[in-house]
Amino acid sequence: MHATRARRARPEPFAVRVGLAERLGLAHLDWPLALAAVALAGFSVFTLGQATLNDVPGDPRYFVNRQAIYCLLGLIGMFAIARIDYSRFRELRVGIYTFLCASIATVFIFGFSARGSRRAIEFPFFSFQPSELGKLLLVLALAGFVIDGARRGSERQRTVRYLCLGLAPAGLVFLQPDLGTSLVYVAATLGVMYFGGVPWTHFAVIGSSLAVLIALVLVAAPTVGAPILKSYQEERLTSFLDPDAHASGAGYQQNQSVVAIGSGQGTGRGDRATQTRLDFVPERHTDFIFAVIGERYGFMGAAFVLSLYALLFWRALKIVTLSKNSYGTLVAGGIAVALLFQVFVNVGMNLGIMPITGIPLPLMSYGGSAVIATFLAIGVLQSINIQAQLSQKGRFAW
Repeated sequence: MHATRARRARPEPFAVRVGLAERLGLAHLDWPLALAAVALAGFSVFTLGQATLNDVPGDPRYFVNRQAIYCLLGLIGMFAIARIDYSRFRELRVGIYTFLCASIATVFIFGFSARGSRRAIEFPFFSFQPSELGKLLLVLALAGFVIDGARRGSERQRTVRYLCLGLAPAGLVFLQPDLGTSLVYVAATLGVMYFGGVPWTHFAVIGSSLAVLIALVLVAAPTVGAPILKSYQEERLTSFLDPDAHASGAGYQQNQSVVAIGSGQGTGRGDRATQTRLDFVPERHTDFIFAVIGERYGFMGAAFVLSLYALLFWRALKIVTLSKNSYGTLVAGGIAVALLFQVFVNVGMNLGIMPITGIPLPLMSYGGSAVIATFLAIGVLQSINIQAQLSQKGRFAW
């Protein structure tokens, strides 16, 4: 009889596994989203290992080792932030927004100059680019401001207020100068506004104003001798319209990228990928890593990467619909739009159909700040998913 009681008291193996998953915060994760992110990061490390063997003399694994560390840190950060109730960020919106603007402004004082811009702060063992983390911070803060001010003022006043809150840090990033990241800030702002219910007529006005601004910056201002952009920025933005006219200048990178992707054909050239292996494609470990994928692994490799991004976006949009409150909907929507914008522009840039803006390919391009910040953003999406599932069960998070 005592033996029977002992057997009944012993927990079942399945119950033990579920209890452990609950304690580790794994039971309610969106696993397709997590696996898509991990697969992209893993493919990034693998691709960098193949493409950068000769980039650093004496240290063929320079980029691979560092990217692997960045991915590991980002993965840890993703699981850590997934365990936090994202609704707390709404309460901290003022502090988050203040830190966002202050950290970007700090770069102008303590940042180091590289290639004509100040974007990062140098520390003993690493450099930190505040504008990368700022993509997530902007979404978290702006979503809170949208919820907080949903009934304050007219619709027009609210739209103007949201735009000002988003464009202020975008302007600071633009002055570094970092045009690409500032455009991501604008996209994230518009994404939060869209999911926040801003009328489509306001977006029409914003789009018209943006078209006028582009014409002013790229045509009118240079014509009257008062350019707003630096000459190299202007060339990079317009060279894709006539790449042959800039074949040896601003259009060189894109021309070489298009040649590399085209030469990959169906299954890629492998170790015979001369365009990327022999340095014909500059910045192939960062902005033009998609060209490496296209040449080395062909259409199949490019399709594999794009399918992982499609899975990631699908799960992000799914989480938008599952959120337990409006704040989560705005945050998930803003993150999804920011990631989609970066992938769309970067891939288009590699294919020669979008201007060169310096936007990295999320989780694929080399860079610690960008990789870790993206994993943290995915961690927030996981938090929204976890909280939605727990709220449906009438439970609360840790």
